[in-house]
Amino acid sequence: MAKQKTVLFGGTFDPIHLGHTTVAIDAAKNIAADKLVFVPAKRSPLKGFLPKASDDDRFEMIALAIAGAKSLQVSDYELRKPAPSYTLETVEKFKAECGGETSIYWLIGADGVDDLVYWHRIVELLDACNLATMYRAGCEPPNFARFEALWGRRRIDKLQRNIIQTPLVDISSTEIRNKLAVGQDAADMLHPAVADYIRQHGLYQPKETADNE
Repeated sequence: MAKQKTVLFGGTFDPIHLGHTTVAIDAAKNIAADKLVFVPAKRSPLKGFLPKASDDDRFEMIALAIAGAKSLQVSDYELRKPAPSYTLETVEKFKAECGGETSIYWLIGADGVDDLVYWHRIVELLDACNLATMYRAGCEPPNFARFEALWGRRRIDKLQRNIIQTPLVDISSTEIRNKLAVGQDAADMLHPAVADYIRQHGLYQPKETADNE
């Protein structure tokens, strides 16, 4: 019997946007995953700042963005832990829950490959799951050969096998926050329910607007 496949997609999702959902769903289809779980982080260990929106708001926006899709879920595991969030701990938690009949995949973007050497217990993580690297259509796929002396040939082969080309969606959370901060509209980059939530809760709004409330 073939193993089940669960894909985990971590990040701050501040806010979650159409780029996040489009590439993650496409990657999960490429992997033939049974389940895709969004895992919002309290704070990335490699980022020295906290997200702009609260944990509860970011969790709720993800839930709205994936509502109605049975194979898509959101986990508050990292939000309930003290910051920062370490991917290895999250992977081990899902492995324990899912059991030995499930293969765990963790999605990263190709732009994060250079930072992998700084990840917490990266060698253990590479052994614990399938680290799947997404690169945008039209870009060069990442080459992990430069890490062979650090991680060994077997791990490099595993990383190369799990490289996935995803659609080019030129959207970033930073761009959305910057637009909203100066009163511009960013609804075309967001799921309609997420755009409504941001408006209703006054998230990422211009500072003078917040000061007057």
